[in-house]
Amino acid sequence: MITAALSHAEQLLDHVVLSDAPRHVGRLVSHDAGMLEVTGFNRPIGTGARVASSDGGFARAEVVGFRGNRAILVPLDVDAPLENGARVEPDSAANMVQVGEGLIGRVIDAMGQPLDRKGPILAQGIWPINGVRGNVLDRGRVTEKFDLGVRAVNALLTAGRGQRIAIVAGSGVGKSVLMGQMIAGAEADIIVAGLIGERGREVSDFIETKLSGGAMSKSVVVAVPADHPPVLRLRAAARATAIAEYFRARGKKVLLLIDSLTRCAHAQREIGLSLGEPPAMKGYPPSALSLIPRLVERAGVDLRSGGSITALYTVLADGDDTDDPIVDAARAIVDGHIVLSRHLSEQSIFPAIDIGKSLSRVMADVTDEEHLHAAAIYRALWAAYEENRDLILMGAYRPGNDPLIDEAVSRRQEVLDFLRQNQKSYIDMDSSIAALQAEFGA
Repeated sequence: MITAALSHAEQLLDHVVLSDAPRHVGRLVSHDAGMLEVTGFNRPIGTGARVASSDGGFARAEVVGFRGNRAILVPLDVDAPLENGARVEPDSAANMVQVGEGLIGRVIDAMGQPLDRKGPILAQGIWPINGVRGNVLDRGRVTEKFDLGVRAVNALLTAGRGQRIAIVAGSGVGKSVLMGQMIAGAEADIIVAGLIGERGREVSDFIETKLSGGAMSKSVVVAVPADHPPVLRLRAAARATAIAEYFRARGKKVLLLIDSLTRCAHAQREIGLSLGEPPAMKGYPPSALSLIPRLVERAGVDLRSGGSITALYTVLADGDDTDDPIVDAARAIVDGHIVLSRHLSEQSIFPAIDIGKSLSRVMADVTDEEHLHAAAIYRALWAAYEENRDLILMGAYRPGNDPLIDEAVSRRQEVLDFLRQNQKSYIDMDSSIAALQAEFGA
């Protein structure tokens, strides 16, 4: 099955190469606001292209739409000197990514070029950047626990191998820190991290702090800072996912990290608005919202190879609005979401997980009844306090009216202490569950 998947990818590349006939060569007729209009270039959206530049070289570009009988391309090399009438030809290799063991331990950009100054990438495999479309029945169920090393997540939001999880929070609440803690505790053969639209300094910080202690030796990092063109940010997310798919096809347990999914949607929004798409919800065109399921659905369990991609996607809630369109679209497609609370963060509680708003949709499939019962008691105490917070803090609630609220008030500190965990500590799955059952089991 693994061989079949890899050979299928090679057949796709052969098909692309053979289809690059001269009739697809076009001419650049307009270059405005970062968009190229090309005549005679009848290739589908997503096709890579090479545009002859005035210095004798070639600039890379990608088809993003059409306007009448003209193709609209976005240049990937923003500083290339381009002139009207320049030759535009298909770039077969642009839709395939370099994959293989030689990528492990390396840091690359959206085009697969090394950023770590360790020499060329010695990886001989290829994989389609947009994945290999397969049968939906080849996607397996999530039935095994996946240890993420965080007590609150392991015990109350138990993850499964092959699950897709969104980490939702406003800016500065601890999304990246929590993701780094999960990396350190995750039981994965390969870690693939896509750092999309990050600040430049955060890339080095992620590698030196989040991937320290030997984690880098099994990791691949795809990084594109915020000052790069939107199409490169999209390609970086697609490349990271394609690399994860390749290792899954080889039977590996892969942990995929995309930080952040919101910046991918922002990149697609920039492109969509430039093409004239109408802003549908809070300024987002339809293509920005449809990008999320196309990206997220590529993760999961592969029944053919036995491999899996367990994915963590950070989602920025602009203005702490958890009903933001991107948050809503991500929450609807993933298998679980972890919502971080600014209110808890301001109390120096880490991880600042709002248990009431967070959910693991696969928890019932990977845990036993005793564990579920203890988690339900914890959630009941959490909900009882949060729903009556104002009454309790104002002194309007009279003890003795409701036994559950009385218990929630008396055990509030115990509930919060269970959440707290040092950022550099690791608590395994068995210890997390045992602690929950000891403190909150019936």
